[in-house]
Order: sequence, then C-alpha cells, then structure tokens
Amino acid sequence: MQQTIVALDLEGVLVPEIWVAVAAKTGIDALRRTTRDEPDYDVLMRGRLDLLQEHGLTLTSIQDVIGTLVPLPGAREFLDALREQTQVIILSDTFEEFAKPLMRQLGWPTIFCHRLVVEEDHVTGYTLRQPDQKRRSVESLRGLNYRVLAAGDSFNDISMLEAAHEGYFFHAPEAIQRQFPQFKAHETYDGLLGEIQRGLKGAV
Repeated sequence: MQQTIVALDLEGVLVPEIWVAVAAKTGIDALRRTTRDEPDYDVLMRGRLDLLQEHGLTLTSIQDVIGTLVPLPGAREFLDALREQTQVIILSDTFEEFAKPLMRQLGWPTIFCHRLVVEEDHVTGYTLRQPDQKRRSVESLRGLNYRVLAAGDSFNDISMLEAAHEGYFFHAPEAIQRQFPQFKAHETYDGLLGEIQRGLKGAV
C-alpha cells in the first residue's frame, strides 16, 4: 500500500484564530479580518502590519495574547487519534514566533510556517517560507510517493486541498463552501476523522 500523510491547516481547524484573539484583546476590530475574508495573503498581512504600527503593538504584546489561547475543544484528541494512524503535518500561514505555545499544547506536531521580521520588538515585515507553501508542500509530498489528504477552512487552503489526493473543509464558512463545493465539509472532529480514515483506506 502507498504510504499516507495528512496535511492540516492550523488556525480555525486546531486552534482559534490568533489575529481575532489579538483584536478582541486590543479592541482593534480591523484585525479580525482573516484568510476567510481576504484571499490575497499579502494584502491581508500588509494591512495587519500597518495596524500594528499605527497602534504601537509589539511582538511581545501579541505573544502575551497567544499565551492565553488553548486548542479548540477536541483538537488534541483528534490530532492524537490521527497520528496513531498516519503521519500528520501542519501547513500554516502563521509564523514561528506565534506558533510555539500552541504546538506545545498539541504535543509538538510538525509544522511548516513563515517567519516575522522583527526590529526592537516591533514587527516590521514577514518572510514567506516560500510562496504558496501549502500547495507546494503537498506537491512535494506527492513527489515523495505519499498519498496526501488535506483539511482546511479558508481561501488560503484551497490550493492545498486541490493539490491533495483528497481535500476536505473543516469549520469553513458557508460562502467558501458554496464557492468550492467539490470539497466535502465537516463540522465535527469525529466526522472529519471518519472521512480521513476512509481516505486512508484508498491508498493503493
């Protein structure tokens, strides 16, 4: 049988949306905008960076908010159950400087993500691991002869889902589900786990 690997988005799938939490803490409502709302990641991030500068928010202040977050209910159990059956990798458009406390709570799964540019505790930019890294990671895994299954919730996950052998939505907004009806949508970890298990059996 072909070896398998599952690629998962992070925010909205396993943990809360980090920028939404920062918006709630700081009262900066414009930071609530996420990849569910804006398909162009560069436009989204440049807007966030402008807001950080405008309001004088530091990396430490953002990390303090992240330190209060916990995985979504059932996420750790879902991830543990999945990792008993196959390899799992998290493909995220978050940043190394944000992810660590959340990865600790999830049992240190492998994550591919980006890096921030920080000067004197102020976020001045960001460096992509590579453009469209989710899609390219899945394509590379397929090139290594893995059967790849993927799950995400936002516009920035679409290319990853399209590149996988099978792609699924999890907690995706209805508008995105309607725009991309080819991907089965799930709202519970049990439902997603069952779907992935069926997909794993398709390895030949």
